[in-house]
Amino acid sequence: MSATTPDEVPTAPTDPPAATPAPAPSPEHAADPVVSRDATTDGPAPREAPAGSAPRAAATRPRPVRRAPLALAATVTTGWAAIVSLGPVLVVVFLAQLASGAHAPFGRVLRIGLAGWLFAHGVELHTAIGPLGLAPLALTVLAGWRVARAGVHTTRAIGGRRRGSPSVALTVAAAVGVVYGLLGAGLAALVTMPGLTVPASSAGLTLAVFGFVTALVGAAAESGAYARLLRRCPAAVRDATRTGVIAALLVLGAGAAAVGTSLALSGGAASKVLSAYDTGVAGQIGLTLLCVAYAPNLAVWAASYLIGPGFALGTGTVVSAGRVSLGTVPALPVLAAVPTRPQSGWAGLLLAVPLAAGMAAGWLLTRRRLRGAAAGTGEAPLAADGATGSPVGWGQLLVAAVLAGPVAGLALAFAAWASAGSLGGGHLAHIGPGVWPMAGIAAGLVAFGAVVAAAATKALIGTRRKDA
Repeated sequence: MSATTPDEVPTAPTDPPAATPAPAPSPEHAADPVVSRDATTDGPAPREAPAGSAPRAAATRPRPVRRAPLALAATVTTGWAAIVSLGPVLVVVFLAQLASGAHAPFGRVLRIGLAGWLFAHGVELHTAIGPLGLAPLALTVLAGWRVARAGVHTTRAIGGRRRGSPSVALTVAAAVGVVYGLLGAGLAALVTMPGLTVPASSAGLTLAVFGFVTALVGAAAESGAYARLLRRCPAAVRDATRTGVIAALLVLGAGAAAVGTSLALSGGAASKVLSAYDTGVAGQIGLTLLCVAYAPNLAVWAASYLIGPGFALGTGTVVSAGRVSLGTVPALPVLAAVPTRPQSGWAGLLLAVPLAAGMAAGWLLTRRRLRGAAAGTGEAPLAADGATGSPVGWGQLLVAAVLAGPVAGLALAFAAWASAGSLGGGHLAHIGPGVWPMAGIAAGLVAFGAVVAAAATKALIGTRRKDA
């Protein structure tokens, strides 16, 4: 048998009759798309591809991605998000029913649980004791997280992942919001019964807005619209937003720590309140879960206490470091942590909490900019040697630090608004902190602390580099 040339296709030997391994193809043959892979194995000899035919490699083209219809994707993901967030609410309501000693039929308990799920989204319930509007923020955060994930999964289902398109994010958020609003309106009509009324229009509008906003967060992150917006945003605004949010979270964290400390010191009183409910283990677990559901509310109230304005536990009441005026307090174990007398000697020192949060956020702002310059992320260094000066300058850094104060104030104002509400009419018609007093004081203290810390850190870095 004659040797093959690069332009020929090797054939299998016919003599002897028994099959023998064919010689390995040359590199030219291995690269030739018309040579069958069977040329190196036993079997019939490969044939030349017909002239003008497409190469066999074309068969490995990626298949087109199948995209789900937007309406179907939004309905499935939003429905699943509602089911996941509804489960804990039903558990809390069922155990709370045991704590109250009521033995209602299952259908009534289920309706109350569905009403509680709407209540967690901020929907006001009209009851025999008055309107209920104090939403448990732990369940609210859970519902918001699940709807944000619905926005993520809907974006993936319609093929909008990493496209960097704000229109995709807005379309997904609108679709999820419509589905969530229709679900809220339907459940409001379903749970209405004697002694409990939920306006369908109010529930539908509230859940539509809730669904749109939270789904937009997830859809914007998944579609890349958030990253695109971030790149187009001025550096000072980006830094101010990040710094202000960090400062607000630090203040809320200090409030949560204050609640935990106060509750630990008042453990005896809390145990007495819990044992007063003679409902057995299941009922006590229900009360504990109810307190956990309202724990974020108390963290916001404690943050307002640390900032200065304090909060109210009913109409005409105030709980602050300088003044405490209480009426009838709801019988919940967690409320045993509420101070019963003023701390006038420590009132001024408590203002150091938001000030320290602003200073920590300002220090982090400066360090983050320095790390970004060192890592080559495109951000200019904060300080250079004395000959060249500072590429960033004092202005850009101090503007971001000053603007961090209003950002933190707005974030805390939103938290205060979400944590407040009513637990009926009359004395308990208003519970929670004042929104604007808390926001105004926090904004000023955070801005001052951030400016001081950012300026001191920048000056210290510049001095060290000069000495080096």
